[in-house]
Amino acid sequence: MTAINRSDIYDKNLNFLIGSGASVGLLPTLELKIKQAGSQRSHTLETLATMFEDDEDIMPLLFSYYVKNVIAPAAKFDYSETNISQKAVLRSYTHFLTSILTLLNKKGQVRRANIFTTNYDGLIAHCAEQMVQQGQFDFILNDGSIGFKKKTLQTRTFNRSVKDQGTFDQHEISIPQINLIQPHGSIYWYKDGENIEVSYDLQRSSNRADTVPEFSNSDFEDLLLDETKDDNDIIPDDIHENAEVIEEFWEHYRKLPIVNPTKWKFHETVFEEHYYQSLRTLSYELEKPNSVFIVFGFSFADEHILSLVKRSLSNPTLKVFICCYSEQIKSELEIKFGVFDNVELIRTDGKLDFKTFNKEVFSTAPPLVSGE
Repeated sequence: MTAINRSDIYDKNLNFLIGSGASVGLLPTLELKIKQAGSQRSHTLETLATMFEDDEDIMPLLFSYYVKNVIAPAAKFDYSETNISQKAVLRSYTHFLTSILTLLNKKGQVRRANIFTTNYDGLIAHCAEQMVQQGQFDFILNDGSIGFKKKTLQTRTFNRSVKDQGTFDQHEISIPQINLIQPHGSIYWYKDGENIEVSYDLQRSSNRADTVPEFSNSDFEDLLLDETKDDNDIIPDDIHENAEVIEEFWEHYRKLPIVNPTKWKFHETVFEEHYYQSLRTLSYELEKPNSVFIVFGFSFADEHILSLVKRSLSNPTLKVFICCYSEQIKSELEIKFGVFDNVELIRTDGKLDFKTFNKEVFSTAPPLVSGE
């Protein structure tokens, strides 16, 4: 199967799960070059961190690399200053949102869709804001925050909707709404007592990323990016860092509102509680009658999400479409989901990237830019 037939999904409870594959070309992923010993498969930050999670010298170096090369670029991303390749990624996000809104505008009373994303880069919010400012669509992107000068995260807001009403109450119509739910956190979140504050201030997110100390171990970074090496070449006894610097690093790292790439956990209880609330929301949506779940750019490395989706597949009216970037990925996902009749693994000719997804798999509107 290649394309998802819009007539099969437009009247359903529409849900998406978007992973880091959607932001490739604009922001780095967790993939490394160093190989897994005994194979030609490359490590990711999560596989390597899981292997060395008990090593007090290697772990801070790995997580420092994570902050410098993955988190900081997202925290410092300026939507107004982008190059050609970055603009292409943003167009894909805008195309994706446009397709969802095209479907919602054809629906009846409840015109709402849910985007669950493990990305913490904020690109969906940035693109939605641009679409609203340009007057392309009248819609609401609900990121779960409430408030005026200070916005805080409240999961219950995802169940709210807004309606337009005639001047003399002669008619009313629901405004299309996309719920943006981020289980793994966001670089725009801040701990505020027992609450999570949401602020899209670029200077604020950039400054916080700069407060996390870096380790100047170029040899270790070179090793991570060397495709001729494998994990046997990482020798813990050869790597030692100053204990005070390590302590300072962890102190600042633990304040970041993003999930750890090992066992998918937060350091802060308030963020972890929202993580599980988000999973409960996902479970609730997938248990609803006539639900559709479309997955792109997500490897199902998060065991909690994997188990939740598998449990939800007992819902006979749930239909799941999982996009597979390559034949290798498809083979791996067949092992995880092959026994379920209500799961479709989708492939296209060549690599199934976000641009291809929008053109060939989930396309309900023409490209917004000629030649895209």
